[in-house]
Amino acid sequence: MTSIRPRLVLALAAALVGTLLAAPTRADGTPAADPVDHTLTVHPGRAGPAIDRTMYGVFFEDINNAADGGLYAELVRNRSFEFSTTDNRAYTPLTAWRETSHGGATGTVRVVDDAHRLNERNRAHARLDLSGGGAPGSGYGLVNTGHGPGVALRAGARYDFSVWARTDQRRGTRLTARLQDAAGAALSEPLTLTVRGDRWAKYTGTLTARAAASGARLAVTAQGTGVLRLDMVSLFPRDTYKGRPGGLRKDLAEKIAALRPGFLRFPGGCLVNTGSHQAYEAPNWERARSYQWKDTIGPVEQRAVNANFWGYHQSYGLGYYEYFQFAEDIGAMPLPVVPALVTGCGQNRVTDDPALLRRHIQDTLDLIEFANGPVTSPWGRKRAEMGHPRPFGLTHLAVGNEENLPDAYFERFQQFRAAIEAKHPDVTVVGNSGPDDSGTTFDRLWRLNRDAGVAMVDEHYYNGPQWFLENNERYDAYDRGGPDVFLGEYASRGDRFSNALAEAAFMTGLERNADVVKMASYAPLLADVGENQWRPDMIWFDSTRSWGSTSYEVQKLFMNNTGDRVVPSEATGTPQSAAPITGAVGLSTWATSAAYDDVRVTGADGTTLLADDFSAGDGRWTRAAGRGTWSVRDGALVQSDETAQDTLVTAGDPSWHDYDLRVKATKKAGSEGFLVAFGVRDTGNLHWWNLGGWNNTRSAVEKAVDGAKETLVEDTTTVETGRTYDLHVQVRGRQVTLYVDGQRWGGFTDDNRAEPFRQVVTRDAATGELVVKVVNAQAAPARTRIDLGADPASGTARATTLSAAPDAVNTADDQPVRPVASTVTGVARTFTHTFPPHSVTFLRIATR
Repeated sequence: MTSIRPRLVLALAAALVGTLLAAPTRADGTPAADPVDHTLTVHPGRAGPAIDRTMYGVFFEDINNAADGGLYAELVRNRSFEFSTTDNRAYTPLTAWRETSHGGATGTVRVVDDAHRLNERNRAHARLDLSGGGAPGSGYGLVNTGHGPGVALRAGARYDFSVWARTDQRRGTRLTARLQDAAGAALSEPLTLTVRGDRWAKYTGTLTARAAASGARLAVTAQGTGVLRLDMVSLFPRDTYKGRPGGLRKDLAEKIAALRPGFLRFPGGCLVNTGSHQAYEAPNWERARSYQWKDTIGPVEQRAVNANFWGYHQSYGLGYYEYFQFAEDIGAMPLPVVPALVTGCGQNRVTDDPALLRRHIQDTLDLIEFANGPVTSPWGRKRAEMGHPRPFGLTHLAVGNEENLPDAYFERFQQFRAAIEAKHPDVTVVGNSGPDDSGTTFDRLWRLNRDAGVAMVDEHYYNGPQWFLENNERYDAYDRGGPDVFLGEYASRGDRFSNALAEAAFMTGLERNADVVKMASYAPLLADVGENQWRPDMIWFDSTRSWGSTSYEVQKLFMNNTGDRVVPSEATGTPQSAAPITGAVGLSTWATSAAYDDVRVTGADGTTLLADDFSAGDGRWTRAAGRGTWSVRDGALVQSDETAQDTLVTAGDPSWHDYDLRVKATKKAGSEGFLVAFGVRDTGNLHWWNLGGWNNTRSAVEKAVDGAKETLVEDTTTVETGRTYDLHVQVRGRQVTLYVDGQRWGGFTDDNRAEPFRQVVTRDAATGELVVKVVNAQAAPARTRIDLGADPASGTARATTLSAAPDAVNTADDQPVRPVASTVTGVARTFTHTFPPHSVTFLRIATR
């Protein structure tokens, strides 16, 4: 064997190390993918559509505890003792309160609704029967635990305390308020007030925090004997947004304002058109009602309360006046939504009461007067009395939200519209297209809106990131002569950076179609990290901190760099192969008991891949723990739990493609029908045929990618209990055809391309810059030859980049997705720039 000299060995080793060091690597040290080449060509001489100031905005709904305990800065939870089981089965009138005493004082407390109530709308209050006793300075009363982990305090900060009280003691009752920690140690000097007289009066004072705390308490105690009544016990930070007393939590409001939204849509969402549409009435004051604006204005102690659709209590301290004021403060157009008396959000009920409909239409006319009327008008005077004599300048108003009964909704919408346009022709009345991006309800409502000449239609959809990558061209083919689009609610299902990247790619398509897509708002806006009902969300918070999600950073980047006009441009895409739909098969149910039998899977050439009549048991099927109750009964595979959801069992080979799946299905009991899956790679990546879904109101084929589903095709088929159906799924490449009892039910071709490289270019009139916006959602760098079509004013560009691992998530303690500013050199009429993998990059380039 030939020997190698030591010097040569060292030289080879050094060369190898140098090669490894020179090779591009990811942050985790693994080799990076080779760059993918793209071109981007800009046509600055061509005229693209103008972009309205209201292109991007925000939508606030009281979901995820977004109002009380969130944007509304009140620190006391259940301040007026109105919590009840109507709000939440776990609630009592003393939720968030507990008795306290010191110095040996005694007494009892109960919440009552009697003739001594504060007013007809604020009925419940705390009655303290004081027994006296104890040493001088002793007291008996209540402690409030606040929202979440407790009352959040900043050291040295001042807090405004107030309470409505009355006493039967002629000499008055001494009342003390103080801040304390969970163990009772004082966190402020006591505030002492004397309650006098047996009529309600408001008592106020200031508490100053000695130290910072996230789990503080507010203690309110009284000394002596007799009956003391308390209501509207309140504690607000003095430092609210814009310094308004009883106002908004500063850090949350500032994060919303930093988006520079063009509009503010409020108050919902599902709050608007769910629950009873009746007005507040004393005998039914605890009933859940739709959000009605007149309940939410005037002095806060006189406002109604309500059971929030999302399962908690709603105080209405944050009401219509505050929404209008906040919109004005952040420079956003107000866009209120009123109920159309057809419920949405899965309730699907029609209120058939002409008198009630007329009342709601008049309420809507009154709302416009409240926003825009002169101080000499009845509702304009009310606005002025609340502190805003100048009109708010309302120009748009939406009627309804996600109604799934299109004809009933539209009949009522037209009555609202006619009344509004007759009296206020300058107000744009916005319709909607139901709860999804496609389907029979969507198609029907768009047809009705278009035929009636409605100015603007509100679309809503929540889909997986794959859908957003596949649907960048959604609005390219929309009718330019039809209604404008208001995309009032959208988000990809998740909080990871991959979700934000997919949304960013989709937003380039929104801007490119700014002549038809006039407004768009991500949803939901706010979420309490400790108690929430929905993900994803844009801004998260706890009692002391708030932070933007990855989607917040994308929204902020687009909203702060929108531009005034689209500059036409095009880019080359990413090479992709059209692989066939591949995967095993599956059976499932949703809140339903069903039996499946005679499962047969055959290849396109007739080869039998699976044949199971369950005579030998269910050993060929794989199930996950806790997914329903499956057993073989009477020769069929039966799922018997009528409450279980997504009970998927699977069989076969994940490599199967081009096959026919046949199965006999019988609904035995429950609220829905059948779920027959194909192309199953795992429980989060599959297609399934949902027959009799959505409480047996419609059927659809859904596609799940990483657990997020989108609808590919649907109709109104329902399922009968006890009837056996012969179901047949034919898969050929990416084309699928479905049959029920030998008759074609429907079909589709799943061939939308999930293009990861997207771009749009706009012009900023104020600076004269081109804003080149590029989304690179692939794992490889995008080496891009850019032709600006004009000479740059200099050889540099200002860049802002969001770049992170696709599974990155922003949390309270770590925000890996943040904008990074830099300067790009070498900019010329034609130049090459490499966009990082998994990134959003905005280049601002001044041109001659």
